Amino acid sequence: MRITQSMMSSNMLRNLSNSYNKMGKLQQQISSGSKLTRPSDDPVAAIKGMGYRTDLSKVSQFTRNMNEVNSWLDSTDESLSQVGEALKRVQELVTQAATDSHTDEDRQKIKTEIDQIRQQIRDVANTQSGEKYIFSGTKTLEPLFSDASANAGATDPLPTLNGNNESVDIEVYNGVKLGVNINGKELFANIDKLMQDVQVALNDTDALNAGTTSGTAIGNLLGDISKGQNSILESLAQVGAKQNRVDMMTDRLSAQELNVTKQLSKNEDVDYEKAITQLITEESIHRASLSVGGKIIQPTLVDFL
Repeated sequence: MRITQSMMSSNMLRNLSNSYNKMGKLQQQISSGSKLTRPSDDPVAAIKGMGYRTDLSKVSQFTRNMNEVNSWLDSTDESLSQVGEALKRVQELVTQAATDSHTDEDRQKIKTEIDQIRQQIRDVANTQSGEKYIFSGTKTLEPLFSDASANAGATDPLPTLNGNNESVDIEVYNGVKLGVNINGKELFANIDKLMQDVQVALNDTDALNAGTTSGTAIGNLLGDISKGQNSILESLAQVGAKQNRVDMMTDRLSAQELNVTKQLSKNEDVDYEKAITQLITEESIHRASLSVGGKIIQPTLVDFL
């Protein structure tokens, strides 16, 4: 077969074009930091990369969920601590009211303070985390005591209770859900009933002044207050246990994110030393091709003849 000038020129141009493509690909890898400029470069690595990115997206979502869990638990812990302090103050006031040195006027002042404490406990029961009421069960858009303010000074101050006792679950890992709330409806209903019993006892001035009968009634009342404090402590213990689990899950998510990021880097990140060496080699080959091509392609008809 006769090799013509046209064939040599076409082959040279094709080889030069391939050389440009190789250098362009290497330059893009170096500038982007990824050895995959398109899925066809390595289909297997591209599919693996999609899987790794999916895992990272899940970890990111679970991390955001974990932040919401922490918000719920922190708000619950703070609210229950406030209720515990309020019951402690009620216990002190009831003990003071039972002493003979206090007059009816003093007990009336104590009753007024307890009324305010009861209202404060109802306000705490309506605590929100973001736009959600944390003690209303799954009915997070409804306050637990919807009409607490309206009934604060009523003869029978028990308000209407909303919400339910169902668990609010948030997914914190693949197939792992964590209940972030406590049984707030039952807890605050019992405490509010306890506060009502305290107010009834303080209103019964004759019983308070009746000596032995008064001491027995106040003793029972203080026992009920202690039970209310214990229920708060039990709920705080539950919240603390959940917070410990959240810390462990957070560490687990961090470890998974680090591991997946490492695998993604091994799968896609370019080896700069290797890529730069290949680029220099390709540039040398390209210059040699241009030099040889300049001798093959004659610039004028006279040179060709």
